[in-house]
Amino acid sequence: QVELVESGGGLVQAGASLRLSCAASGRTFRNDAMGWFRQAPGKEREFVAAISWSGVTSYYADSVKGRFTISRDNAKNTVYLQMTSLKPEDTAVYYCAAGGILSRGQEYRYWGQGTQVTVSS
Repeated sequence: QVELVESGGGLVQAGASLRLSCAASGRTFRNDAMGWFRQAPGKEREFVAAISWSGVTSYYADSVKGRFTISRDNAKNTVYLQMTSLKPEDTAVYYCAAGGILSRGQEYRYWGQGTQVTVSS
């Protein structure tokens, strides 16, 4: 059974940093793109960042470009999201996604349960 488990969320003040991790089990994703999405209260889930299987190519939403960095460790079957200069508008549940080609869309095959990130002003 494939499982994606996110960790690293929490409550921080504006300007702080957090590092999210997503550990996959049940199959390897070394040949698949992986990504992060988020959903704020009352809003639809939106794209945050994605990374190719090799880690060479990555995409970012305009709202996080320059502040967030996505990376992966294929040996650990894990993808990371380093978040810096956090803003209150970054508050959301963050979801890990995997399986498929690199995309900003939500067509990834597998999804985690999410981790809450709350940024206070």
